[in-house]
Amino acid sequence: MISIGDIYNQDINFLFGSGASFGLFPTLQLQVQRGEGSSRYTLEDLATKFEREQDRRRMIPLFMHYYASCIRPAERLSLEQAMASEPGAVVIKNYRTFLTTALEMVKRRKALDRRCNVFTTNYDGCFPLVADALIKEGNIDFVLNDGTRGFTQRILQARNFGAYLCQAGVFGRYQSSIPQINLIHLHGSVYWSKLDAAIQVGYDLSRREDLLDSDAMAVLQPFSAVLNDPASTLADVPDTAFSNAELEAFWAKYEQIPIVNPTKWKFHETVYEEHYYQMLRLLSYELEKPNAVLITFGFSFADEHILNLVTRSLSNPGLQVFVCCYSKSEHAAMEGKFKGHRNVECLVLQDREMDFTSFNEQVLTWPKAAVPRPNTPATPAPALLPAPDADGEDLI
Repeated sequence: MISIGDIYNQDINFLFGSGASFGLFPTLQLQVQRGEGSSRYTLEDLATKFEREQDRRRMIPLFMHYYASCIRPAERLSLEQAMASEPGAVVIKNYRTFLTTALEMVKRRKALDRRCNVFTTNYDGCFPLVADALIKEGNIDFVLNDGTRGFTQRILQARNFGAYLCQAGVFGRYQSSIPQINLIHLHGSVYWSKLDAAIQVGYDLSRREDLLDSDAMAVLQPFSAVLNDPASTLADVPDTAFSNAELEAFWAKYEQIPIVNPTKWKFHETVYEEHYYQMLRLLSYELEKPNAVLITFGFSFADEHILNLVTRSLSNPGLQVFVCCYSKSEHAAMEGKFKGHRNVECLVLQDREMDFTSFNEQVLTWPKAAVPRPNTPATPAPALLPAPDADGEDLI
């Protein structure tokens, strides 16, 4: 549905949301019914409602539930743990397939800087963990640039996303850039921490403090059970047995986590807030390029900053946006959000929901036919590219 032959040599940007990691981590969708019909609250909806009503007795436990179900599992994620279950193995396989496809695309670019940008609102480590595994196998030479520099302390700086790595011949007679993916966390990462006035990135979380012990989890369990009950309504969401002091103690620590909360709030720390807006400016800059492409997957555009930024960028006639929709109902919603913009194409599958597997297999996939070798009588279709062979090299 997306012709790689048309976009591989352009400035490619991807935007991933929580739908990409579904199977390892839940989305923000809860099971609490809004009322009549099948509409249900999201975690963002309930958090905003409880905040507006100043109902901290239910708002803070809601974020305890979010921490226990999303953030702490992301902090503990390893490939071995993820591959232990069938849903997790499918998620990891899909990340691997996507990275391989993206790298094959940038390898074919004519420009010296063979890069693409992956913007993500996910906090988890699926991209770096899978990239590490690919690099260790040694079959693909590439760089995953997370924006850091340093050795014992890796410091995140926005300017580092503008760099790329080149290989030169022994006598300097040629230069060849190494394929690179810039990984840009728009909403923060479980691997971030504050270091004075800077952001430090560290992938060893073995010493990370657990904000909820086993006793607290037991107290929280009835509250979480209601949130996950399809028969529940807002009236069923209970108070908890936590004291006010216990709730406030959790909240003080939770606010230090370097992520954007799934509400209208943003980062609580200035250093994270500044980086957040720098990354939004980077996204805006990339979408203003003459031949920019943006492909979104698993992203609902609930973040109004990102939605407004993308909408403003659509005045660029050289920008092409592909919004990949999970279902027909989401497709209708996205058509409404981007109504009137000719350079937006909202994609949906007619026979199934668009999960990460179908995205890789049916939406962003290599052409079935390869371009014939020179001096063969057949004339290739202009939109097709040479398919990668088993070693990841061009067939021509």
